[in-house]
Amino acid sequence: MAAPSARYDLTGRTALVTGAGGLLGRQHVAALVDAGARVVVSDIGLAQADATIAAVKELAPAADLVPVVIDVTSQASVGAAGEDLAGRGIAVDILVNNAAIDPKVTSTPGVMHSSRFEAFPIPQWQTEIAVGLTGAMLCSQVFGGAMARRGRGVILNIASDLGVIAPDQRLYRQPNITRDEEQPVKPVTYSVIKHGLIGLTKYLATYWADQGVRVNAISPGGVFNNQDPAFVERLTRLIPMGRMARVDEYCAAVQFLCSDASSYMTGQNMVMDGGRSVW
Repeated sequence: MAAPSARYDLTGRTALVTGAGGLLGRQHVAALVDAGARVVVSDIGLAQADATIAAVKELAPAADLVPVVIDVTSQASVGAAGEDLAGRGIAVDILVNNAAIDPKVTSTPGVMHSSRFEAFPIPQWQTEIAVGLTGAMLCSQVFGGAMARRGRGVILNIASDLGVIAPDQRLYRQPNITRDEEQPVKPVTYSVIKHGLIGLTKYLATYWADQGVRVNAISPGGVFNNQDPAFVERLTRLIPMGRMARVDEYCAAVQFLCSDASSYMTGQNMVMDGGRSVW
């Protein structure tokens, strides 16, 4: 029987993280490096990828990190990245679909707020769906398809607690705004995308089950990142553990879901939200 640490070991495997320049993207890269993986660090621009590589190498100077520019909304860009890596002899064993747009909730009194469902701009809907959901589908087509042909691989989709529950719009209410239609809300796109990722997870898990590709999702709760104190206070009242997550608290779960430690797990969504969704 293998020791627990051996089942988490990703030495000899290559992972690709999309949206690796973001707050959690950087943590996913660090977690996979810590488990021994070579990591393809991808983002929409080289500057974002290089910034993550520099930050990770400060803690792990020997990390094997490969920067790649991928526009996940473009089938041509994703396909070109796959061909480029294959041409360099790099086969992706683990795909972390992390790229997303998390729209910030701001207030603009005096008109119906553009974040509200009735006024939500179709171009914004299309852009955010393209990045967060279509991007995961395209990357899974290219890199997951290659895994299926090789008979082994792992896909991890980064969903959200808002892929399990609806946003509590009371969190975003502004006390100085009296008219409901002027109140900002968490936009419809974020929740729809994250629910969609969980659906994509289940679909691909059954689609490729007989070809050795496991597909799971993780639904993180809110991560503390120096948000407005009033917002943090309101949110923590909804969380049984009484706090937001620390930025590194999902690392071990990513290692578990991407490694042989979860070898009999597929099609599942691991919810890590401090208990918010069960209260």
